[in-house]
Amino acid sequence: MINLPEIEKKILSFWQKKDIFKKSLDKKSPQGPSSAIATAGRDFVFYDGPPFATGTPHYGHIVASLMKDIIPRYQTMKGFHVERKWGWDCHGLPIENIVEEEMKVKSKKDIEQIGIDKFNETCRSKVLLYAKEWRQVIERLGRWVDMDNDYKTMDKDYMESIWWVFKQLWDEGLIYQGYKSMHICPRCETTLSQSEVTQGYKDVEDVSVTVKFKIKTQNSTNKNQVFDNSYILAWTTTPWTLIGNVALAVGEKIDYVLIRQNNQNYILAKNCLESVLGENKYEILSEFKGKELEGLEYEPLFDYYLTSPKGDRNWENFYTVQTADFVSTEDGTGVVHIAPAFGEEDMLLGQEKNLPFIQHVSMDGRIKDEAVDFAGLEVKPKKDPLLTDRKILDHLAKKDLVFKEFKYSHSYPHCWRCESPLLNYATSSWFVNVEKIKDQALKTSKSINWVPAHIKQGRFGKWLEGARDWSISRQRFWGSVMPIWQCVGADKGGSSPRYSSGHKLQINAEKGCGHMVVVGSVEELEKLSGQKVEDLHKHFVDKITFKCEKCDGQMQRIPDVLDCWFESGSMPYAQVHYPFENKQNFEKNFPAEFIAEGVDQTSCWFYYLHILANAIKKSQAFKNVIVNGIVLAEDGKKMSKKLQNYPDPMEIMDKYGADAVRYYLATSQVMKAENLNFTESEVDEVVKKVLLILVNVFSFYKMYASNTNIDANKFEYNANDFNNVLDKWILAKIESLKNQITKAYDSYDLVKASRPIAEFVNDLSTWYLRRSRERFKSEGSQDREQALKTTGYVFLELVKVMAPVMPFISDYIYQEIGRPKESVHLEDWPEVKENLIDQKVLDYMQTTRKLVEMALAKRAEAQIKVRQPLQELRIINYELSKEYLDLVRDEVNVKKVVCKKGTGDLAVELSLEISLELKQEGILRELIRTINQMRKKAGLTIADRIEIKYHTQDKLTQQVFIKFKNELLTQTLADKIEEAGEGLEKIKINGVEVGIQITSS
Repeated sequence: MINLPEIEKKILSFWQKKDIFKKSLDKKSPQGPSSAIATAGRDFVFYDGPPFATGTPHYGHIVASLMKDIIPRYQTMKGFHVERKWGWDCHGLPIENIVEEEMKVKSKKDIEQIGIDKFNETCRSKVLLYAKEWRQVIERLGRWVDMDNDYKTMDKDYMESIWWVFKQLWDEGLIYQGYKSMHICPRCETTLSQSEVTQGYKDVEDVSVTVKFKIKTQNSTNKNQVFDNSYILAWTTTPWTLIGNVALAVGEKIDYVLIRQNNQNYILAKNCLESVLGENKYEILSEFKGKELEGLEYEPLFDYYLTSPKGDRNWENFYTVQTADFVSTEDGTGVVHIAPAFGEEDMLLGQEKNLPFIQHVSMDGRIKDEAVDFAGLEVKPKKDPLLTDRKILDHLAKKDLVFKEFKYSHSYPHCWRCESPLLNYATSSWFVNVEKIKDQALKTSKSINWVPAHIKQGRFGKWLEGARDWSISRQRFWGSVMPIWQCVGADKGGSSPRYSSGHKLQINAEKGCGHMVVVGSVEELEKLSGQKVEDLHKHFVDKITFKCEKCDGQMQRIPDVLDCWFESGSMPYAQVHYPFENKQNFEKNFPAEFIAEGVDQTSCWFYYLHILANAIKKSQAFKNVIVNGIVLAEDGKKMSKKLQNYPDPMEIMDKYGADAVRYYLATSQVMKAENLNFTESEVDEVVKKVLLILVNVFSFYKMYASNTNIDANKFEYNANDFNNVLDKWILAKIESLKNQITKAYDSYDLVKASRPIAEFVNDLSTWYLRRSRERFKSEGSQDREQALKTTGYVFLELVKVMAPVMPFISDYIYQEIGRPKESVHLEDWPEVKENLIDQKVLDYMQTTRKLVEMALAKRAEAQIKVRQPLQELRIINYELSKEYLDLVRDEVNVKKVVCKKGTGDLAVELSLEISLELKQEGILRELIRTINQMRKKAGLTIADRIEIKYHTQDKLTQQVFIKFKNELLTQTLADKIEEAGEGLEKIKINGVEVGIQITSS
């Protein structure tokens, strides 16, 4: 048995020793007319989204790396220069969270006390924690990528290009500072973008409550309605926001009712009566439209903010009922509790109705001191998210203000890195004005080719259509800084400017004018400040100040860092330090021909690449994209190191080989943006049904070709020379395969490019080779030479088209066959020889195989082994020439095949009578098979001759040994057959005991 993993390791060593990857990069791109594959005169450019090295690579990374290896290998063989430069994602919360855990940091204040410089430098030291493990896996997978000259998002050059990108957006008027309701992570104390929020949804159990808001007695009469001793019922799923309540919202045209139940009066939407009250009895006192409730005052649930100094809030609209378009009766009571500090609709309504603004929670998610009963409590503690909600409800229940509460399950957003529950929170942030360029982005997206195609109008298209302005500022430390300097004046004491908790500069009114400067390069900052700039991280550049050109104030950098997706979206420019270097080459090769990542990146990397490219280049960033699905554990659960529910990738590759893993993944639905349950047994199946069959066929060919002067590289086809239909068929098959795979790769369909290989290998083995075995053994015949020439050519062409997906076995066979070049990966992609694709041969052979299948089914039904010859097979309603009938005859093991007309569809009839002569021939076949198996078990080759001794009491079997002695000698490569006494190995032949012994001559 061949050891595939060991062969792969030898091939890996060969690639490294001979520098094959580097040699493949020496190819120059075609200079002729443009083609559908890539534009002539350009390199074939693909962008590689950089991973974090904060953990070891998993199967999701392997899938992505596989896509990024297959297409570049193919395009390299097509003649294009394909640079493959590795990159590392270095900034953001993944690194910060690791350092926080190591330093036992619990809040941002702890980081500031430790020192931002110390914190950031520790982050820098942790960035490449698992880089060595990554290199081992990527190299073992067989991916060719330059990891020695990698780029890192924390490199000065990379960060400088990000500054340039930011300044382009600023100059285009696409950057602004706004105050909006956004999701924040209280643990990380930072805002998150729309796409980041979508990454962390979890199904959780939460509490919802219907709360009683008592209508003020002095305001009980409102527009002809009397509401003495009445309550408005409002429903909420976020009890912690009730402290920040300032109003209640109703639908202007919705029907509301005043009902009486248990001696109390309640107001709610008429359509919600059944869902809120259930089967409990009640009396409807009156009905009215929501408009009639507008302006109605109610008593606050909490009185913490009633004593605030006058002027801080709009007292006229405090704790009033307002009308709003977004109110519905689908859930709750038809009355919405309004807390403008904790929801977009609430905040917009607050601005429209001039409502008070109460933000009783800080950015760290803790309740402020004013709410004395709950001061310091986290509103959504990670360990027990309902803890504070329960305390607030207990407080309200004691005041008899809780009408009903219940638990329910729903999907709730969590931080994509630290997994803390997020809060909807009104705060300031810097934004990219996506709305301003959305129409253009939608227009350029139409020319992008997506695989699978439904992503274009589906996940990506819908996300792009619904895109909002992009929050890009983060109140964190380890990242690319926002290159905005603002005039803050100077304190009277000459100290540095101060920052509020919301990270807003506190400008000295006497000297600071608020003027802002966006710096687009290191050189620009050095000129402005007169200082040498060696590093662009926060703890360095925050110390760099310069004078305001508008006044005598001091220019200080605003404290925020950029969203890490801004870094990722800037990758095409930053990886080559554009525009400071490589300007001409970059502009010639932009946009990229190809990118590939997981389906989750439709709203992340794919999206941000597209938005920034449209903002600064008025173009899409990529032309073709393959989207993979998620790899799950075999039981369908998420792969987890804690649960150990998936096999280690390195162990799998060392056990089955990387080619088996590659082919398994490349042919699976994961390449079509669907989920895949990784199953080890299916990798094993690839080994058995594809790789080992291929190697066995090649070994058979090599065994006979080694004794000839056949050169597979000098194959020339002449119709007059090749008269065997099997040769014509397999040549048509290989050329059709080449055509099929080429078209699939050109359309970036990896599944269509990979799956046909297994079918072809099966055809090569089970039909071509098996039907050609005797031809290979017929020494000195022209037919043998034709079979060897054909097989050699087929293998040479097959390994070329296999090379992108199964690079190891392809190169192994290529070198064994007598290579014209150093490696198959330095070969040109094979051209399709259309003249070899004889469709009639393909059609006739397909029918021939179908007839064989039908006839063998008849044998099985009659329980007659195939090795037992039969007299005749009749083919009904189909005519075949002799060469195909001979194949049917040999495969079905009949003496004669005839074609005859009949009624109905194609059919076969089989003669089942077995004469004495036929029975003897059946025994002969069994003897030949048995002896050859004994040869194989003994480790003999075709060069080894044997002597056979036999003994049997069965007269019929004795007759076979005598009558068919010559056939036995020929078919078993024996020099002598003789009868012997007892003591031989006992074997059953057609139910008869026969003693047989073979010895080497």
